[in-house]
Amino acid sequence: MLWQWIIVGIIIVGFIAYTVGRSLYQRSYLKELTQDEFIQGYRKAQLIDVREPNEFENGHILGARNLPLTQLKMRKGEVRKDKPVYLYCQNGVKSSRAAAMLKKHGCKELYVLKGGFKKWTGKIKTKNA
Repeated sequence: MLWQWIIVGIIIVGFIAYTVGRSLYQRSYLKELTQDEFIQGYRKAQLIDVREPNEFENGHILGARNLPLTQLKMRKGEVRKDKPVYLYCQNGVKSSRAAAMLKKHGCKELYVLKGGFKKWTGKIKTKNA
């Protein structure tokens, strides 16, 4: 019985170490920005919404183009490696995954919107507007 608890403990410690290591690695290439910081830089960069097309059509940050995470592997060639990339999704999870893909593609300046679109209070465009 004791050995089972030892194995469970090793698994938990391993998972925690993996999670912390991954987070530290992600911070080496990805910067999470507040809305104010995001606004200061996204006009000089590639602004990409990685949500699905129906979410994008229901409202997106003015000037953004839609490049869904589900299509990113096939369409990564549409993203320039020599310009900063500002990413956002609904809450920040998909944009972080997109940033990992784009880093492998060779993009160096990657930024995500902290809290995602659901926290955005700036200008938006909808399909009716």
